[in-house]
Amino acid sequence: MAGNKKDVRVAIVGLGRVGSTFLGKFAAKEGNGIKIIAASERNANAPGVEPAKKRGIPVHQSSKEIVAMSEAVDIIFDFTGNPDTRRTLRSELARSGNQHTVIAPEMFAILMWNMMGEEGEFPGDHKQKGY
Repeated sequence: MAGNKKDVRVAIVGLGRVGSTFLGKFAAKEGNGIKIIAASERNANAPGVEPAKKRGIPVHQSSKEIVAMSEAVDIIFDFTGNPDTRRTLRSELARSGNQHTVIAPEMFAILMWNMMGEEGEFPGDHKQKGY
């Protein structure tokens, strides 16, 4: 099956510094097994909003709109650093009965951040949780 990769359909929640960095990295890989199908960001002035829109990626105000996309999303990356957002995503996925879509654990995002060679520490609350 060489050259016949299945696209992993990605949604990004949070388009601040980290989310916009991942947006750029994922966008550079589109057509190589990654497809960004949606994003959500409450702050219309966040750094990743305009780049996402320029790429034709729908940017929603609420992460609940991402969950409503159901099995059209394979993986959700939550880059908000907000544990309440993560809890809401999990509960909305459970409530919807969607057993297909996964939320990337924060430690996986940190691993990817380190592998991408990004400068600085991955922001978020992982230190307070003892990760």
